[in-house]
Amino acid sequence: MSGTVHPDPAPPPRPRRLPALGDGPVAELAGVTKTYPGGVEALRGVDLRIEADEAVAVVGPSGSGKSTLLHLLGTLDLPSSGTVRIAGHDVARLPDRRLAALRATTIGFVFQHFHLTPGTSALDNVADGLLYAKTPPDERRRRAALALERVGLAHRLGHRPHQLSGGEQQRVAVARAVVGEPALLLADEPTGNLDSASGAEVLRVLSAVAATLVIITHDADLAAVLPRRVRMRDGRIVEEETS
Repeated sequence: MSGTVHPDPAPPPRPRRLPALGDGPVAELAGVTKTYPGGVEALRGVDLRIEADEAVAVVGPSGSGKSTLLHLLGTLDLPSSGTVRIAGHDVARLPDRRLAALRATTIGFVFQHFHLTPGTSALDNVADGLLYAKTPPDERRRRAALALERVGLAHRLGHRPHQLSGGEQQRVAVARAVVGEPALLLADEPTGNLDSASGAEVLRVLSAVAATLVIITHDADLAAVLPRRVRMRDGRIVEEETS
């Protein structure tokens, strides 16, 4: 889906770094492998360290392991071997309840498909991002309005998804992902369904509102905009670049 998105006159303010993280990395993988049933090796000895306030693109063709890497960073899956630490926690050692709490309070997700609830306003779509944080309804909506303002959609609070352009829908999805001020924002092909102008605007917003950003993409042009690029092939990191 495509649409025209008008850039905001100034970028939204970056959120504060969460003090609970201390001085350690937001995410760290050490010797991580992931093997699926049937012997499919998706990751083969991956080492990766992501510091607070970094913006990182993970680039690679289909089958390179980048989506598996995102699932491990998002605690949606566990490694077959090696260690994954998020905000200092070894995720494989956490019971399910604490793992779910870590995911809900520390990690935000943005996907290629917007996953907005049809017939529901932008405000309530974003407020739903706080459902698992036990936030009272009025406070959820107050914080949702602030998050939509940060992504430049203060004038679209009552609009439903079908009344928004593709770029605006993705910005609603970004607001929902950051409404809880997560330490780590993971974005999986976030501009894949957008035209180039809308995609550039969404990338600008992501970079502005995320404390720490990791984008998974096969688009080398999109990756080139971010200051750090991690290239994957056949389940391994084969190159890293910074600019």
